[in-house]
Amino acid sequence: MYRWQIMNRIAGRRIIGIVRAEDAAAAVRAALATVDAGLDVVEVSLTTPGALEAVAEIVRARPHAVVGAGTVLDETSARLAALAGARFLVAPSLNAGVISTAHRYGLAALPGAATATEIVAALEAGADAVKLFPAVASAPGVVRSLLQALPQAPLVPTGGITAESAPEWIAAGAVACGVGGAITSGDAGTVKALLDAVQARAGE
Repeated sequence: MYRWQIMNRIAGRRIIGIVRAEDAAAAVRAALATVDAGLDVVEVSLTTPGALEAVAEIVRARPHAVVGAGTVLDETSARLAALAGARFLVAPSLNAGVISTAHRYGLAALPGAATATEIVAALEAGADAVKLFPAVASAPGVVRSLLQALPQAPLVPTGGITAESAPEWIAAGAVACGVGGAITSGDAGTVKALLDAVQARAGE
């Protein structure tokens, strides 16, 4: 799968399901339940003990899913995530080495940024999309304002996004949203309702 195909899947689903758990086994259970509920784009945070093992197991169990690694802070973590089978890397900050390592292995890179200056720096470093973080400190209207100045910026708000608020961020122009416990701990109905809602708002 090429980087453009990875980003097409993310943009098509509009939601990245973020998994943080107490151990690898719990992360695998949450991720597989999310994929089976219809959201086949999931990210396992490296703050989860055994996260890389979890990524590898999810990839083996659901090869059709696009599985990523989150909280990737350095090149070593980026390479290990790639070897575990991750297809995209997400970070709360901008590290050019993480982006170059991701691209070396054919992965999409979504570094974090909080300001227009940081977003431009991330794009110049080669980001495939930019994680707007933390979204809880912002609002959908900020995405609209940023896109007026930077219409070329593919923004993925993350951090405090709920199943209820995600459609508003999508309507504001976000390419996708990162959503955590609101869906990864929910049932299939919750996931389906969210996916339907964000698709409906995407066309507005």
